[in-house]
Amino acid sequence: MKKRMVMFFCVSLLSGLMLGGCGSEGAQKQSVSDQEAADHVAELIDAIYVQERTDETDAQCEEAKKAWDALTDEQKELVSGENADPDYFGRDTGDASKDDPLNDDEIGENELLVVSFGTSFNDSRTEDIGGIEKALQEAYPDWSVRRAFTAQIIINHVQARDGEKIDNMDQALERAVENGVKNLVIQPTHLMQGAEYDELMESVKAYADQFESVKVAKPLLGEVGADASVVNAAKETVAKAVTKEAAADAQYESAAAAEEDGTAFVLLGHGTSHTAKVTYTQMQSQMDALGYSNVFIGTVEGEPEETSCEAVIESVKEAGYSRVILRPLMVVAGDHANNDMAGEEEDSWKSMFEASEAFESVETQIEGLGSIDAVQQIYVTHTAEAMESAENIAAKAGSGEVSLEDGVYSVDFNTDSGMFHVNEACEGKGTLTVENGEATLHISLTSKNIVNLYVGLAEDAKKDGAEILEPTTDTVTYKDGTTEEVNGFDVPIKVIGEEFDLALIGTKGKWYDHKVSISDPVKIEE
Repeated sequence: MKKRMVMFFCVSLLSGLMLGGCGSEGAQKQSVSDQEAADHVAELIDAIYVQERTDETDAQCEEAKKAWDALTDEQKELVSGENADPDYFGRDTGDASKDDPLNDDEIGENELLVVSFGTSFNDSRTEDIGGIEKALQEAYPDWSVRRAFTAQIIINHVQARDGEKIDNMDQALERAVENGVKNLVIQPTHLMQGAEYDELMESVKAYADQFESVKVAKPLLGEVGADASVVNAAKETVAKAVTKEAAADAQYESAAAAEEDGTAFVLLGHGTSHTAKVTYTQMQSQMDALGYSNVFIGTVEGEPEETSCEAVIESVKEAGYSRVILRPLMVVAGDHANNDMAGEEEDSWKSMFEASEAFESVETQIEGLGSIDAVQQIYVTHTAEAMESAENIAAKAGSGEVSLEDGVYSVDFNTDSGMFHVNEACEGKGTLTVENGEATLHISLTSKNIVNLYVGLAEDAKKDGAEILEPTTDTVTYKDGTTEEVNGFDVPIKVIGEEFDLALIGTKGKWYDHKVSISDPVKIEE
């Protein structure tokens, strides 16, 4: 009897172990299957996490979302790729249906295209970018406001996750052409004239001849300026507005009241290796000039160096502040604000400030500049300046004379040759001086290889008595700080917006015909 019981116990135990083993193997197979399903979605996400749109993009976005929706909750947590993670589809960033992509047709003759880098955070896109667009539409009801994003990665993200289609630059410009737009004004929402702004300008050049007039307005902070001391009205307005909002959100009457309480505000921009990075230093200069000694400028990318997280922590610590409030110096409160600034990862600014153990508290404010009314009105002003310039061009084109008031203007110098143009340091610009109805354009060329110019045809330049233009010696300064002496010329101007003949002769002694024109006069404030 005892033997039978022992045998029964052993058989039962062995059976249990075998069943347990089978169960473990089944769970392992299921786990592999879950990972394979998650990996497939990660591959699909990585395929649309690109900056170039193709003919396959729409189908890829749809496939990625469909595959994600088919995953279980457990499988979704396993999604991981080069750029893919569960947050790509799973993070709640607000209701996308509240946002208007502004991609309607039937635009009319006058379009105001608002160009942004973009954000996949729905609430920020609606409140920040949408707030700027609505302010512009209210200010200019006779113009059709449309939207374009420059970040295809973001466009694809929003389309795949929410089904919202936002035009990229090419799509928006093609839409304008197909709709018969005659006058196009482009208002960038970018903070500065950095890399994104440069790319925007290149995109516009390819379509410039498709419209009667095209004008690009200034970004939020206006002209970059040569050094850290350069400030302007836009920088001052932004400095005052964002500091006021930061103090109010922290329950202070003013920045001064916050300072008395030992509180510092750190305003976090993106940062850039572009020469426009001096803008961040200028904003710090502006804060200092306004007496905001408890406001510090930082950058996610740590460029310029004095705006890196480590440098800013030291500056705030040395100044003796015990409480720190982080807030974005960005048009939108998107990924950088939510993750790089306020995230829980150890490399976020919030985490690094806390890890320094130098402050009693570190808090964050997730608000973009675009939602601030005073900031929106800066864009309205920049757009007004662009529209006024465009109207001036239209009014003066073909008039046979320059009817600008006396003063000095920056103008675009356009030529029919890639070999004959102004020096790259001048960014396509010449200086037009108008005095007593007479206009003279000064241009700095690329070298000293062009030795004379003549207003007219080359065959007339060879004739006796021809008024040959003699060069001046100009010193140009490039973005890297180097300088060079080149030939410059003072050219008498009779028309704006129309081509005229301008012949040139080089060091080889041969005259060449060229067509040139000037456009977009913007008065330079004295």
